[in-house]
Amino acid sequence: MEQNPTISIVSPVYKAEQFIDKLVSEIANAMDSLKVSYEIILVDDRSPDNSWQLMKAISQKQVTVKSIRLSRNFGQHPAIMAGLTQAKGDWVVVMDCDLQDQPKEIIKLFEKAQQGYDVVLASRTKRKDHFFKRLSSHLYSKIYGYFTDTKYDNEIANFGIYRKNVIASILDIGDCIKFFPLFVNFVGFESTSIPVEHAKRHSGASSYNPSKLISLAFNTIISFSNKPLKIMVNFGLFISLLSFGVGIYEIYMFLTHQITVLGYTSIIVSIWFLSGVIITTIGVTGIYIGKVFDQSKKRPVFIIDQIEQQIPSAN
Repeated sequence: MEQNPTISIVSPVYKAEQFIDKLVSEIANAMDSLKVSYEIILVDDRSPDNSWQLMKAISQKQVTVKSIRLSRNFGQHPAIMAGLTQAKGDWVVVMDCDLQDQPKEIIKLFEKAQQGYDVVLASRTKRKDHFFKRLSSHLYSKIYGYFTDTKYDNEIANFGIYRKNVIASILDIGDCIKFFPLFVNFVGFESTSIPVEHAKRHSGASSYNPSKLISLAFNTIISFSNKPLKIMVNFGLFISLLSFGVGIYEIYMFLTHQITVLGYTSIIVSIWFLSGVIITTIGVTGIYIGKVFDQSKKRPVFIIDQIEQQIPSAN
């Protein structure tokens, strides 16, 4: 009977034809240093470049590498989930494919996990990302923390090592919006973080443009928090109290004959302002209803098209 590997390394792939060979080689070197059994699971998120062909070629040569191709581009985090469903290891490492998450750091993560932790996260204390990415990550952590009343460390992303029961719990989460780091935070378990060396991106560019980053931030906040609805309710109550006070004041002014001509401007401003509040409130409510509708359809968040893996010999 074939034993499960000790470590499964899952990496989503998109526009990474320049990195794949080196990624697999460096992971293999790290695993050889640890002297543990392992498997590498590469998930092609329907990359438009030559990534899939390279992944297939590697899988045909190396029995430790399983390559998965999705039926279309579903996004980084659904691709991670697809890889997790195929992982068989007692421990699972999740890492990006661009080598900013350095495979050699897996050794430190695994050794720390042996001290009794279920989750060991990689903290990028000296991030080598460009200014915009660092700034957007910092802003997101603050905004997400505010809306969810939690602490979100922008130095921590996908890279980490997770015990298989943690991964099983994450896969049980039925949210249609997938965001792996938040799921890790949600399921809990005994966790810690350690500083790791973060590498500079040598070539290519991140697939996350400002529009995608804003969309991802918006969707995760809506998925994990109902605070925007509470803010609109509180704002509506504030406007109601303010309007009541203004109404009392206007009645007083009328009864004391201090108003001779009713104000056209104040009426128009009030109508436009309150209409804007009402439309905004309806819009926020509609967004949540739309997310409930998406969830109710129960569509798969990813579809696997092909799996390429060399069959191990019976010896």
